[in-house]
Amino acid sequence: MFFENAAQLGHESIHQFHDAATGLRAIIAIHSTALGPAGGGCRLWHYHNEADALTDVLRLSRGMTYKNAMAGLPMGGGKAVIMADPENPPTEELFLAFGRCVESLGGRYVTAEDVGVSVDNMRQVNRVTNYVAGLPPHEGSAGGDPSPWTADGVFLGLRAAAQHRLGSSSLDGLRVAVQGVGKVGHDLCRQLHAAGASLVTADVNQQNVERTQSEFDAKIVTPEEILSEDVDILAPCALGAILDDQSIPQIKASIVAGAANNQLATVEDGQRLRDRNILYVPDFVINGGGIISAALEYMGNKTEDDVRAQIALIPGRLTEIFMTADQQKRPTNVVADAMAESIVAAGPPA
Repeated sequence: MFFENAAQLGHESIHQFHDAATGLRAIIAIHSTALGPAGGGCRLWHYHNEADALTDVLRLSRGMTYKNAMAGLPMGGGKAVIMADPENPPTEELFLAFGRCVESLGGRYVTAEDVGVSVDNMRQVNRVTNYVAGLPPHEGSAGGDPSPWTADGVFLGLRAAAQHRLGSSSLDGLRVAVQGVGKVGHDLCRQLHAAGASLVTADVNQQNVERTQSEFDAKIVTPEEILSEDVDILAPCALGAILDDQSIPQIKASIVAGAANNQLATVEDGQRLRDRNILYVPDFVINGGGIISAALEYMGNKTEDDVRAQIALIPGRLTEIFMTADQQKRPTNVVADAMAESIVAAGPPA
């Protein structure tokens, strides 16, 4: 299974780590270094088994190759997952052990925050390796928690999708269902509310949804109900693989666009959305804001204005994908994959 999965998705290498002293169980997958070191965050998650963790890290790392390519970054794609132990919360020593794992790869992989991992955790990792981003920024410099930048890019992408599908970039009066209102989802709700959209929210954490209700007057539904809400835009901002042959027939939204990685369970689900005349906004393009911040921080001598300018290019890339998909009568995910693969195949600029 291990080598079969790696070969199928085209990975360069997969590294499994275990540290008995801290209980660390981690996998780092390097999908591609064709454009530069493999950049991608570290996810701390309670997986049911090792097979689930491996599947997740392989899909996420390939997505990072495509994400970094489409964002115009000099980085390849990689990802790390740490298998959380619900009985033992992660310690500083565990993240130091993870940092030593990153250091052992000699710069082929650059880590940062992802689900379950904080800026403070990255500071701990940075004690033993310099191959890390998402550190506290100096005044005006690029860096810090990448989640607000992810939300910024998703918000801009939603406006581009509304322009293409609904004929107006204004979100005023639109109904938007946001699945997952943690850091990124909550910040996206804030921007949508300010733009005049009405919100429906869902999250496995009750406090998260109650916060959106009190701050943004959001309607609260269950995570299972939100996919079939009668809205204009569905914004998945939780975990992936939620769009499949069972959920897609229930969707009432005209647009699916959110921050979650790997929203499609299979490649064929992009065609299923197209067949229903639902505009799918490829996740690895719209949610590139976070890795843009982390990459520019890692490159050095970059400012928040540089990050903002790079994120402002996301709507144009999406519009190109939408128009190409319309012209070629192909699903947007297939078009976006082809664009990313072409960039990777061409290699770094001369």
